[in-house]
Amino acid sequence: MPGSKTEHQHVAASDIAHHVATKLAEIGQRFTSGRRAIVESLSHAQRPLSIPEILEHTTGLAQSSAYRNLTVLENAGVVVRVITTDEWARFELSEDITGHHHHMVCSVCGSVDDVRIPDGIEEALDAALERVAAKSGFKMAHHRLDVVGVCRACR
Repeated sequence: MPGSKTEHQHVAASDIAHHVATKLAEIGQRFTSGRRAIVESLSHAQRPLSIPEILEHTTGLAQSSAYRNLTVLENAGVVVRVITTDEWARFELSEDITGHHHHMVCSVCGSVDDVRIPDGIEEALDAALERVAAKSGFKMAHHRLDVVGVCRACR
């Protein structure tokens, strides 16, 4: 079923580098040390990270280099940009690596947390979204869901 956890394979930590290198090679790019540092930072994070947060977790990576490398990693389909309500986009590894999940976005501070929905609810959500799409003549491939509200710290 599109978007369900069973559709996406969670890549083991030991296989992340190989997966990323393969995806980069498909677009004619190499898995450079800067890209490796970003992927390692994102793979250890429990939530999407902003560029300043990525830079905190890497050494010797300039902000301009982080932007360039994130663009290449996005183009390869291994990093996804999560848009928030503050000035910083957040970045995370793709669902092919991490598994299917959703986000809770704070409309005050812009923080983003990952949230996994139980399989039964995920399947019901998929079915409902497929019905809505079909009514418009749209064929759904998968879904992304961001829940926007106010986090505990901002309340």
